[in-house]
Amino acid sequence: MTSGVPTGVRVDRPGEVAAVGRARWRGRRVARVLTWAARVAGLLTILSLALPVLRRHLQPATWFGFPAQASIVGTVVVATLGLGLIMLATGLRRRKRRAWQLAVLACVLLVVSHILGRQSIVPGLVVVVLLVGLLLTRREFTARPDPVGRLAAVRVVVQMLLGGFVVVLLLLVVRPSLVEGRPGLGEKAAQAALSLIGVSGPLRFRAEWFDDLTAGVGLTFGIAALVLGGYFLLRSAEPRPSLTTEDSDRIRDLLTRHGRVDSLGYFALRRDKAAVFSPSGKAAVVYRVVAGVALASGDPLGDIEAWPGAIEEFLGTCRLAGWVPAVLGCSEAGARVWVREGGLDAIELGDEAVVDVATFSLQGRAMRTVRQAVSRVRRAGYDTTVRRLRDVPADELGTLRELVARWRGGPAERGFSMALSRVADAEADPDAVLVVATSEDETRGVLQFVPWGADGLSLDIMIRDPAVPDNGLNELLIADLLGACRGLGVDRVSLNFAVFRSALERGEKIGAGPVARLWARLLRTASRWWQIETLYRFNARFGPVWVPRFLVFDAVRDLPRIAVAAFEAEGYGGRPPALLRLLRR
Repeated sequence: MTSGVPTGVRVDRPGEVAAVGRARWRGRRVARVLTWAARVAGLLTILSLALPVLRRHLQPATWFGFPAQASIVGTVVVATLGLGLIMLATGLRRRKRRAWQLAVLACVLLVVSHILGRQSIVPGLVVVVLLVGLLLTRREFTARPDPVGRLAAVRVVVQMLLGGFVVVLLLLVVRPSLVEGRPGLGEKAAQAALSLIGVSGPLRFRAEWFDDLTAGVGLTFGIAALVLGGYFLLRSAEPRPSLTTEDSDRIRDLLTRHGRVDSLGYFALRRDKAAVFSPSGKAAVVYRVVAGVALASGDPLGDIEAWPGAIEEFLGTCRLAGWVPAVLGCSEAGARVWVREGGLDAIELGDEAVVDVATFSLQGRAMRTVRQAVSRVRRAGYDTTVRRLRDVPADELGTLRELVARWRGGPAERGFSMALSRVADAEADPDAVLVVATSEDETRGVLQFVPWGADGLSLDIMIRDPAVPDNGLNELLIADLLGACRGLGVDRVSLNFAVFRSALERGEKIGAGPVARLWARLLRTASRWWQIETLYRFNARFGPVWVPRFLVFDAVRDLPRIAVAAFEAEGYGGRPPALLRLLRR
C-alpha cells in the first residue's frame, strides 16, 4: 500500500487518453441535458391531460371526427407515452442505444398526437425540442442493453397482459348477476381486453364497485406490463461473475511485480470477478457487476504509471454496458488517480488497520487488554500454529475446509473487497498463511492471511467454533501471528477494515459538534446489526497505523444504488436468490 500520492503519472497514450476524456465529458453533459429534457417533456405531457391551464386546447372527442371511444384510447396512449419518456430518462442518462431508439419513437408519436389532437402547444414544443436533440446527438448513445432483454421484455409483457385479461374475464364470468343483460363471451372478452388500457368496454354494470374493481385490476396489470417490460428492455447486462484462467495468470504476474503497492491487491484473485487491462497490459482493474453497478475494489493493479490506461478501459467498458462505475476501498493515492483521470468523485469510507511488525509488542500499558486476553486463553489450554498453506498437509487442509464451512453455516464467506472467497486452498494460494488455534486436540479458531507483496500479509478470514465463547481467542491468534512474522519474512500486517472509524473518533472528542455527535451515535446504533464500532475497537487494541480508504463514484444520485450493490457483494443482504435466477434467465 502506498500512503503517498503518485507524482508524474504517465499514460500509455497521452494524446488519445486526453481526447477520450474530452469525449467522455461531452457525452456525459449531453446525456444529462437530454435526461432532464425527457423528464420535463413526459411530465408536461401527462399534466396536459389533467391541468385545466394546459388542457384548454385539448379536445380529444373531436380528433378529426373520430368517435369518442377512439379519442379516449388516444388520451390513454398519450398518457402512456408521457410516462414512457419519464421511464426512459434513466436509460438516456446511461446513454443506452435502445433507450434512445424508444425515446425517438415516443417523441414521434407524441408529435403526431399533438397535431391530430390539437393539444396544448407548450408540451408539444418541448417534445419537438427533445426529438431534435436526440437526433443530433445519436452518436453519443452507444451503451448496449442486456442481450436477452428484448426477449425477456416481450415475454413479461405477454405474461402480464394475458394474466390481467384472464383475471378480469374470470371475474365477469363468475359474477354474471352484477352485469346488466346477458352479454356473450365475446363482449366479456372485449371488456377484459379494454380494461388493460383503462378504457370502458361494452358492458354495463348493476354494481358500480364491480365496475371499478374490474377496471382497476385490468389497468394494474396493464401498467405492470409497461413498467416490467420497460425494465427488462432497458436493463444493463449482469454477467455471471467469473475470472478466466488467462486473466488470473496475468493478475498473478502483476501482483508478483507490484503486489506490495496495495494490501487489497491479492483479493483481485477472487473467482467471482472480471478484469480489464490497460492497453500496455501493465495495469488492470478488477470488478464485479451487481445490480447494474460495476464494483471495483482497492487500487488498480500493476504499474502506477499505467493506472490511467486501465481506468479508461474500465470506464469505457461501463459506458458500453450501461453500468454505474464505483470503487470500494481504494487508497488515497488510488482515489486521486481515479478522480483526476476518470472525472469521478470520492468520499472517505473508513480506515484500514495496518500493524508494523517491528514495533509491535505485548508489553506496555497500551497492550494490557490484549496481553490479559492472551494470557487468559493460554491458561485455558489453547495452542496455535502459524504456517504457510504450502507447508500444511493436504488432509489437514481438507478437514479445515469442512470445519470452516460448518462453522459459517453455508458455502459462502461474507466479503468482497477484503475476502478471497476460499479457504485452505494450497494449490491456488500457496503463500497464504494459516493460523489455527487448538484445544484438547480440537480446532477452535482459524485465521487466514493472504500475501501483500513479498513482505506483508492481509487478513482474509477470521472465524472460530461457535461453541467457543468470545474470550480472547482472536486476540491470541493475531498476537501469535504477529510474533511469528519475523520468521515468515513479514514486516507489516493488514487487519480488518473499520468503516467510518474517523467519524466515530471525532464524535467522541471533547468539543465535538452536534452533527459529529449525532453521526457517531447513529453509527453506534447501526453497530447492533453490523460490526462497525466493534471492528474499530478490536483493531485499535493492536496499536495499528490507520490508513484511510475511499469510495469512488460517478454521481451523488448513484450512491443509494451503489450502497445496495455493495451490501449484496459483501454478503450483508440484497436481492433474494429466486430474483437473481429470474434476472439472469
